[in-house]
Amino acid sequence: MQKVIKRRTFVGIISGLLIPGLLLAGCAGGQIGNKNSKEYRNGMVVSARDQASLVGVEILKKGGNAVDAAVAVQFALAVVYPNAGNIGGGGFMVYRSASGETNTLDFREKGPAMASRDMYLDSSGNSIAEKSLYGGLAAGVPGTVAGMAEAHKKYGKLPWATLVEPAIALAKNGFKISIRQAREMNELHDRFVSLNPLGTPLVKTGTWTPGDMLYQPELSRTLEKIRDQGRKGFYEGSVADSIVAEMKRSGGIITKADLLSYNAVWRKAITGNYRGYKIITMPPPSSGGIALVQLLKSVEPYPLKRWGFNTDSTVQVMVEAERRVYADRATHLGDPDFYRVPVKQLMADAYIKARMSNFSWNKATPSTEIKAGDIVPPEHEETTHYSIVDHDGTAVSITTTLNGSYGSCVMVKGAGFLLNNEMDDFSVKPGSPNMYGLVGGEANAVAAGKRMLSSMTPTIVEKDGKLFMVVGTPGGSTIITSVFQTILNVIDFDKDMQHAVDAKKFHHQWLPDEVGMEPRALDSTTLFKLKAKGYNLVPRGQIGRVDAILKTKWGYYQGGADFRGDDVAIGW
Repeated sequence: MQKVIKRRTFVGIISGLLIPGLLLAGCAGGQIGNKNSKEYRNGMVVSARDQASLVGVEILKKGGNAVDAAVAVQFALAVVYPNAGNIGGGGFMVYRSASGETNTLDFREKGPAMASRDMYLDSSGNSIAEKSLYGGLAAGVPGTVAGMAEAHKKYGKLPWATLVEPAIALAKNGFKISIRQAREMNELHDRFVSLNPLGTPLVKTGTWTPGDMLYQPELSRTLEKIRDQGRKGFYEGSVADSIVAEMKRSGGIITKADLLSYNAVWRKAITGNYRGYKIITMPPPSSGGIALVQLLKSVEPYPLKRWGFNTDSTVQVMVEAERRVYADRATHLGDPDFYRVPVKQLMADAYIKARMSNFSWNKATPSTEIKAGDIVPPEHEETTHYSIVDHDGTAVSITTTLNGSYGSCVMVKGAGFLLNNEMDDFSVKPGSPNMYGLVGGEANAVAAGKRMLSSMTPTIVEKDGKLFMVVGTPGGSTIITSVFQTILNVIDFDKDMQHAVDAKKFHHQWLPDEVGMEPRALDSTTLFKLKAKGYNLVPRGQIGRVDAILKTKWGYYQGGADFRGDDVAIGW
């Protein structure tokens, strides 16, 4: 029996929008509040906030394509989802046209020109965590605006200004914050105050309560400049001046030259096959695509469907695959413009078979015994993901982030947006864990102009040459395993999109040597069997927040908006 999550009235949602032309027309056919797996013919948007999903669907109704809707959703999320939606961060896009053409766009942040290998170490060579997490020094050069401009230039259909305008209205007219947002901003009150001495709209007199209106006039003016001038409105002029001034106040090192020289890069997609399905996903500097294909190939020889969802055998083989893949990630993956990533070798069938050959069904393999494979030379978890399919069947899967929740917690005074803390995604000290416990090596060491390694895994799946699924999630180091499990839930365990997204998850990442589990992810019998084999099973909070779209065999779109957040799927 399907469960209904977060019923809300259309009136309650619309009252928080105040966007001309986006009222009742924007809601027709929308799947709001009721997250049963309803199906729609003409298109779908699944994102972290109802306001952003509504914006995207309205763009589709105006004749925009999936990329147009993605640009509008991204700018809307920068307003209504400030902890991860952004113009001060970066991300990745996986694109598939209705005819099957694929591409990926890398708009990941870069290390500033003054970045250096040991910039976050003390005189004894020990890492200083606070320096790479909070304040201006934690920020990499933002890539989001350049990415959206580049995507629109190549694939967009509607005028740029039309796509940015809804976000301007949301920033200027305000929107109602959710229960989750009120709690987060109250918890971060002291940090916001200490890092923003000139003030920020994220702090108010008293405490935030659900339903309070959040107004962001400075951000609306920045968005107006982006609307009128495109990428120049962000990387040049008064907004660039504000960023550099903020750097001086908060100890950062981003310069005007860093902003001017930033570029988003088109890269060839990583592709693989799993049980007859084609996986189209992100290449480095995302580690997600290679790792996802490795994981799927690692478990493909095993009869997961027969074993069943989250049974002891299924969990064991998945954990052992994850253990080996994350060990490879730590050593072999980095920015391909700085480091030769052995892509083909890592995804080769023989290599993966050899990696999986030494685990025992009788006991857990200690992570201390697992190292990265030999290669012959030739994101607290706050990110956001959105999936979009348009009327013609063109699809985009985009994951974007500030890294930690609310990034560096520094808001650029005069411009009204938060800066990222992506510098922590470098290996600040090779061999030392970052904020997600991920260990990295020389391939991901800090360097000027380099893009830090990411776990973001935006993915599109084909079946028989046709669109089948669009999927991705936030979640730092859990992103890869969350996408992995969601794909298995549909292909191997026959779940519909919403149930595949909502299913309880577990996560292993080599180090630390433990398996994190959501509450009730594994039944008591499975827990007993795995513990007896030596698996260190550790209860933890939610894993991932998947937003996904499934195309059914009848040609309808079925949305999955994760109950773990305020996420909403809207189709028409």
